[in-house]
Amino acid sequence: MMKSMHKLISLALTLALVFSFATLAAAEGDKVYRIGIVQFAEHGSLDNCRQGFIEGLAEEGFVEGVNVVFDIQNAQADTGIGAQIADKFAADSDMICAISTPVAQAAFNAAQDKGIPVIYTAVSDPVAAQLAGSDGENPGQVTGTSDALPVEAQLKLIRAMMPEATKIGILHTTSETNSDSTLALYKELAPAYGFEIVDQGISMGSDLPMALDALLPQVDCTTNLTDNTVVSYLPLVLEMSKEAGKPVFGSEIEQVKLGCVASEGLEYVELGRQTGRMAAKVLRGEITAQEMPYETISNSYLYINEQAMADFSLTLPAELTERANAVTADEAPQE
Repeated sequence: MMKSMHKLISLALTLALVFSFATLAAAEGDKVYRIGIVQFAEHGSLDNCRQGFIEGLAEEGFVEGVNVVFDIQNAQADTGIGAQIADKFAADSDMICAISTPVAQAAFNAAQDKGIPVIYTAVSDPVAAQLAGSDGENPGQVTGTSDALPVEAQLKLIRAMMPEATKIGILHTTSETNSDSTLALYKELAPAYGFEIVDQGISMGSDLPMALDALLPQVDCTTNLTDNTVVSYLPLVLEMSKEAGKPVFGSEIEQVKLGCVASEGLEYVELGRQTGRMAAKVLRGEITAQEMPYETISNSYLYINEQAMADFSLTLPAELTERANAVTADEAPQE
């Protein structure tokens, strides 16, 4: 009897929620918005951005199946496919959400002459990607969120966990402007913490085995950027690094779940939610994408993989343990 009552209450709450959203849609003239979501590659951080974007819109009353229809496409880490998807969305969507720098650039190029707003997320340096001006002005109907990495916090973490280390390796795709700007920042800040950055560029994922063979003997550890190609091949990077006895530091939680030892990283679901809330303002007509400055998420979180740390005989200093979130591949962080 009690279980049936709970089911009835749950059903009533669900119906009330659907009714409230339906009422909202009716109040806005029964407009159903078509939003194309283009994601450059399939990996954890970009998947989390997409999830967060949809959740952020729903929090603002734009709910799939009520007043929003999503068309979700993946470019499979291919810029040519990304451009084709962007062209399609520019022809049949009310808004484009572009997840990561390469597809954000493609979406803006496709949509800028048609007045379709492009809302991007996971773009490390919007100015370098020419999606925002250095003066804070947007070049057209485009805005979004940046996932600029907390580079200084990451360097402090590596120094705390590896006090004798002197050289950090970084793999990067030479065609990704997001990687270029973050790599430059690492090289600028590393000497203050007693590190030298040794970088190795690649053109495509198949270049990684040779790049790792060249890089790993030179360094004490490696640290990841938000480089889409490298992250897409992270299992290979982790396998070869473990064989070489060189720990890999990640740039967000999903990389740590896969086997990176630790990360001062971003929370990409929250970044996506922030982006969704921005998109809702544009859909409601409160502000245009061109008028809205891009936003950068400010919080970083310390994630650790205790098994991976043990594999490399690494420990976390006592002063960091209180804020550390231990994660594994099968569970969420313990906040």
